[in-house]
Amino acid sequence: MSETDSPDARLEKARKFFSALPHAVALGMEPEEMGDGVAVMTMPWREDLVGDPETGVIHGGAVSALMDTACGAAAMSHPDLLGATATIGLRIDYMRPATPRATVRVRAECHHITRSVAFVRATASDGDTDRPVATATGTFTVEGKS
Repeated sequence: MSETDSPDARLEKARKFFSALPHAVALGMEPEEMGDGVAVMTMPWREDLVGDPETGVIHGGAVSALMDTACGAAAMSHPDLLGATATIGLRIDYMRPATPRATVRVRAECHHITRSVAFVRATASDGDTDRPVATATGTFTVEGKS
């Protein structure tokens, strides 16, 4: 994404990009913010994403997919990254189950980039900003750093 794009233009490009990714569509992922190494994405609670029918808690795999996608998006939106990226490694620490029926929101930030690796941090929340659902740190490939 170009540094000269307005925030609205960046978000529209992100929406078009994610609407072409089958897993993002299947999980209902939506970008809310994109640019300058930051990505914010949401995934609404749905019954078909529940991992424990007794509690209604969303499956951790759905949360991890959202975190991985948001982290990759943060890396891709970094002004120094000129191409695609792929996950090298992703560590997710789950702090607690997401609240049933709550939308999960992930904010990811690419905080450092080298010629070959982007480093990203992310936090997943469900409306309770004082208590994260999960945190993540990840490394992503860099193609053509400027």
